[in-house]
Amino acid sequence: MRNAENGTLAAGGAMVVEPDLREPSLYVNRELSWLDFNQRVLEEALDSSAHPLLERVKFISIFSSNLDEFFMIRVAGLDDQCAAGIIERSADGLTPIGIVERIRERVIGQLRQRNACYFGEIIPALKRRGIEFVRVASLSDRQEQLLQDYFRKEIFPVLTPLAFDTGHPFPFMSNLSLNLAIELEDQESGSIRFARVKVPGILSRIIRLDQIGGLGFDDGRIRLLWLEELIEHNLDQLFPKMRILQCHPFRIIRDADIEIEEDEAGDLLESIEQGVRSRRYGKVIRLDVNPEMPNSIRSLLVKNLEIYERNVYEIDGVLGMSALIELLGIDRPELKDEPFVPHNPLDGKQTPDMFAEMRAGDVLLHHPYDSFTPVVDLIWQAARDPEVLSIKQTLYRVGSNSPVVKALMFAAEQRKQVAVLVELKARFDEENNIIWARALEDAGVHVVYGLPGLKTHSKLTMIVRREQDGLRHYLHLGTGNYNTMTARIYTDYSYLTTSSELADDLSELFNSLTGYSKHREFHSLIVSPLNTRKWILDMIRREIEHQKQEGNGRIVIKVNALVDEEIIRALYRASMAGVQIDLIVRGICCLKPGVKGVSENIRVISVIGRFLEHSRVYCFNNGGDSRLYLGSADIMPRNLDKRVETLFPVLDQRLVESVKSDFELILSDNRKSWEMQPDGTFIRKRNGRPATDSQRLFMRRSFRRKKNIKTKVKGL
Repeated sequence: MRNAENGTLAAGGAMVVEPDLREPSLYVNRELSWLDFNQRVLEEALDSSAHPLLERVKFISIFSSNLDEFFMIRVAGLDDQCAAGIIERSADGLTPIGIVERIRERVIGQLRQRNACYFGEIIPALKRRGIEFVRVASLSDRQEQLLQDYFRKEIFPVLTPLAFDTGHPFPFMSNLSLNLAIELEDQESGSIRFARVKVPGILSRIIRLDQIGGLGFDDGRIRLLWLEELIEHNLDQLFPKMRILQCHPFRIIRDADIEIEEDEAGDLLESIEQGVRSRRYGKVIRLDVNPEMPNSIRSLLVKNLEIYERNVYEIDGVLGMSALIELLGIDRPELKDEPFVPHNPLDGKQTPDMFAEMRAGDVLLHHPYDSFTPVVDLIWQAARDPEVLSIKQTLYRVGSNSPVVKALMFAAEQRKQVAVLVELKARFDEENNIIWARALEDAGVHVVYGLPGLKTHSKLTMIVRREQDGLRHYLHLGTGNYNTMTARIYTDYSYLTTSSELADDLSELFNSLTGYSKHREFHSLIVSPLNTRKWILDMIRREIEHQKQEGNGRIVIKVNALVDEEIIRALYRASMAGVQIDLIVRGICCLKPGVKGVSENIRVISVIGRFLEHSRVYCFNNGGDSRLYLGSADIMPRNLDKRVETLFPVLDQRLVESVKSDFELILSDNRKSWEMQPDGTFIRKRNGRPATDSQRLFMRRSFRRKKNIKTKVKGL
């Protein structure tokens, strides 16, 4: 029996005081947890034993790109709250200004780590391997003259110098733009001028000098030059009869979050298109400068960009290091990860028939270890098959040159009923999705843009085929996007089934997405925003009851983020009841494991490796009768309450055991995993034998399966 003071009467009348599960010390701040995740990404570059040299460069680029996006979205929102004077505290007890201050402190430290690694370790190591960045000043007079000619022909025509004085307003600078702030002296009047030159994003940031004829770099070494240095060295061509006094690079990051009032938008596609264009004009959130920039120029930028000193970040050396991803284009395979070709279970079959495969039994693909090709083949086969009557699909992020979209367009041209929900609000993919939406409409596809106020994040395909015994539904349900490029680097699951029960649910869901159906009850699907939150809470409560009655309560959840306070409190209660809980959380985790009396039965790990862990898996022991669901939903308020998400059951027990085996392997990882501590920090799991790198073991398993297929084909 519980009393009013959050206590419980134990046997004999003794009072046991339960902890306050709203206590701020039990929560990690969302933004700081994200920075911890990005730190783990950075650690992949810092660890010289973790990856080949150019892969370490890749992780520096990913870290930098992640940080840019974090400022564009999350810090931009906090900055708005600070400007509005909001002092409401988050679950962890911090105010918006307090969070911003901690973000700044943490980011400055991370940028120092990144630069120390890049300039102190990676650059010298690259030079030893025959790849080096050179300075224009180190070139001979002849080489410098040839490079000047190259600049005049290839770069000069693209540049637009913009003056700033009483006759010229302060120039506009687009989001993520790298610029040169230049102070000049007019040689005729002696007056001091200020100008800005944008380093054009349309050109490669890194110039391969060894590929420019006549420079004499033919000794096999790769020589590189940053574009901005070449521009700076040739400013006299842009400003004749002016003396260049000083030049300093700077870079700006703007608020890039698009907000659309859908109820007021007459045409959602047009509104999103306008929003994408306006992203360039959002307020400045961060200004990156070198420490050498004098206060006079720095103050000029701060004033005219209308920012505070807290928005200014001093960074030594190169600005905008996400551009380092260009180095992966260098043909030096020994400095990169060994190429990996996924296993395709249909290899060796002369004419793979996806319909026959699915009729024979459910299929589960674990990408990227299993190829995404069968999913593409399914959609193309449906597009060509005269017995297929309709195809319905949701598209969130599809990438460029998408074979999936081309198959849908072909199907429409074959007079099949094709309906596609294109999510225009997929952040940073809006422009790409607009292009595909228009192309699909031109091909005769019925295109809809989802429900007002909700992003459609589900990954679903339903194919209706006429067969001898009537209509049959062929379904694909996934945890990842219909993007053949990311399917090579994201870990996800694809579930292919002809289940009539799931087909009924998908039919009702598609009717809700494309029409006015208000269907709210589903047999097997769990659907946000209708019942995902309730289902997760109910399943946690059920595990608590099983623990009390049978002592076998266990929960395993794999997600990208764990933020929702209500579900965190439910997990705390389950831990307090003795339920064993394993959480595999790639990114943000606001729950603290191992806290005495609260979360001692909870373990949290994060795996950061060659592939991006992206799949979402929910497994509840359920008294020994496991309930395993896959899907698109993370445990965040937006996924539970503001998106169309789906979780779907794996119905074949053989496949359930396969997925359970997968995450037991991940939980045993002691090379690429990090374990969260009770104070919210993460430490590497490097203990125990044998050494277990889960992603590497998954790749080896894929290779063995591929080898077995080749052996069988050869035997035939």
